Order: sequence, then C-alpha cells, then structure tokens
Amino acid sequence: MKIPMTSKLQIGVCLLGLGLLAACDSSAPSKPPSVGGGPVPAEFQTGETKFNANCSLCHGKQAVGTDHGPPLVHKVYEPNHHGDQAFQYAAANGVRSHHWEFGNMPKIDAVTPADVDQIVKYVRWLQRQAGIQ
Repeated sequence: MKIPMTSKLQIGVCLLGLGLLAACDSSAPSKPPSVGGGPVPAEFQTGETKFNANCSLCHGKQAVGTDHGPPLVHKVYEPNHHGDQAFQYAAANGVRSHHWEFGNMPKIDAVTPADVDQIVKYVRWLQRQAGIQ
C-alpha cells in the first residue's frame, strides 16, 4: 500500500511537534549538569555562604536540587529565561509553582536584595561551570 505524500508530510510534522514538545518539557528535573568540583572563586564565596544558609535546604548544595525544590543549575533558570530580577522577585514575594511539581516557593524574609544579588552571582557562576549561559 502506497501512502500519499501529503499523509507522509502530516505524519512527519506530527512527529516533529511531539519531539519538540518532549524536548521542551520541564515538568520533571532531569539529571543536573555536572558542576565543577574546583574551589569557588573568592568573588562568589559570599554568595555561596548566603545560598547555603538560605537556599540549599530546598535547592541543594551547589544548586543541583533536592526532593523539596528544583535545581537552579538547569536550563530553565538560564539568564535568558529567568533573569536576575526573577530571583529578586522570588525571594521578596515567593513564587507560584509553574515549572516544577515541588509546590509554591515561599518568600524568604531572611535575605535582603543585596544578599540576593550575591546569591545570584554565585548561581550564575555555577551555571557557567555546567555550561549553562
């Protein structure tokens, strides 16, 4: 049985669409990218300390995620998708769950905007170490 060209084209478009949908699905964290094992440069150590004190319980050591919160070293949080201001907003106001199934993030009263700036610098450094730009 010969399949008409238009049917083949329709099947191809459907398969392409399904492939793109699967590639863009961020409903579950995949294995986080490898974060370098080297020492944290001095310019990011304050951010690391503040991250460990305020964020790592949910987002994990080196921001690789836990069963309580998503990895920040992930393509979803790359600068072009979640800019630095998104981190400020999340800390100040909390965030309704929209990429992951961990539930809503509460606001973090213990951090100031200056603290979040330092944390973001550290997270961006971790992302660059993992090849996320």
